[in-house]
Amino acid sequence: MSNPSAATGELKRNLGRMDLVSVAVGQIIGAGIMAMTGTAIGMTGRSVNLAFVIAGILCVLTAIPQIMVGGTARFKGGQYTQVAAFGGQRLAGIFTLINVFTGLGIAMYVISFTEYLLALVPGAPAKLISVAVLTILFLMNILGAKQAAVLQTVMCVIMAVAIAAFIAFGVPNLQPGYFAPPDFMTKGLTGVLMASAYLSFAAGGAQYVINFSGEAKNPKKDIPFAIIVPTIGISVVYAVMGTIAAGVLPVADVANKSLALVAEAILPKPLYVFFIVGGAMFALLTTLNASIGWMCRPIVQAAKDGWLPKVFGRLNARFGTPVNVLLLFYVIGLVPILAGLDISIVSSSTVILTSAVKVILCFTAIRLPKVMPELWNKSKFHVGKGLLNTVCIVGGLVATLQVLLMLATSAPLELVGNLVILAASVVYALAANKRVKMEVSYEDCD
Repeated sequence: MSNPSAATGELKRNLGRMDLVSVAVGQIIGAGIMAMTGTAIGMTGRSVNLAFVIAGILCVLTAIPQIMVGGTARFKGGQYTQVAAFGGQRLAGIFTLINVFTGLGIAMYVISFTEYLLALVPGAPAKLISVAVLTILFLMNILGAKQAAVLQTVMCVIMAVAIAAFIAFGVPNLQPGYFAPPDFMTKGLTGVLMASAYLSFAAGGAQYVINFSGEAKNPKKDIPFAIIVPTIGISVVYAVMGTIAAGVLPVADVANKSLALVAEAILPKPLYVFFIVGGAMFALLTTLNASIGWMCRPIVQAAKDGWLPKVFGRLNARFGTPVNVLLLFYVIGLVPILAGLDISIVSSSTVILTSAVKVILCFTAIRLPKVMPELWNKSKFHVGKGLLNTVCIVGGLVATLQVLLMLATSAPLELVGNLVILAASVVYALAANKRVKMEVSYEDCD
């Protein structure tokens, strides 16, 4: 069933621009928007819409180095290849183990989806539903990235309808005097900036499409597009949703509350149920579906290089997909569900580390002209050394700010979890370093 020699270089290159856009949209729009908007309102009041716009700008700043890199070559191992090329072999090993641990987030998404469903259908078999959802999404990814992308597109369309309903019913219900004090900029410019940094987590995520570079038809053109356009577009949509969330009911009533509170107030009951299902629940499913895809691709190349057993570098002969890696993540997601574990703390134990990867990618992108001079010289994103250094440093500093905010707001157990995983990853990378023989896993694709 599997081709022992196949790795990321033999992935089917059948993902077009809209497939990548759907993946990016699904990764950006998560259930976090349902909860994070209320928290941001608590930070800045009705200027939450302004905070969303600034958050989008912050995400674009951190994405520019990724756009320049992704528009220069095909990275067959996605972010793993980038870390390896610009950060070195040991850093690539650390990234690999951290990426494996991110699979714990799979269970969190599935369990959250089931909790939403149980709120609508009390008494439904929770574990059975969770296992069924997990199995269906993994089967779609086993059948191929194209099939998973089609499913992603369908779910994104449904999400768009749900969000459109929220906006259509919300705008006519906006109360007068939206920009009047004291509800606008309740904590001044500081509050707006803090809310912006916080909301940048809700507006980010599109950069993970770089992990599909090996399967993209035209990654140098389509991946930059799939990063920048959804990030800007969804940030604007979020700003409109934030305006409604803060402008329909009194600020004191919606601060630190779920978006569902406003949805229930403005939507007829059938549309409210549709918004919860097509908005919140499908947001979880699209993020989960996208995550399954981007988690797997770097592992395949890492296994081929020797960081993990070679079996994880093999592709299924029929579907051309990394079935063994998919099964690995399936088990990682399935065990906590069957065991009934509270996975929220465990899964969040990689959040700071995965965010720190953005910092590394931004700063190390400065080495782009040195690592791949020929490809960089003919890249359509080619700029002078000074400008390249500037955008990489600015992006890195913004990403660092996001990590520092997470450190300041994380629970002690989450901090300990991140430190334990980081320590384990460093030890593993140092121990395995001698047996690793890394190949050059980037190439031109003109």
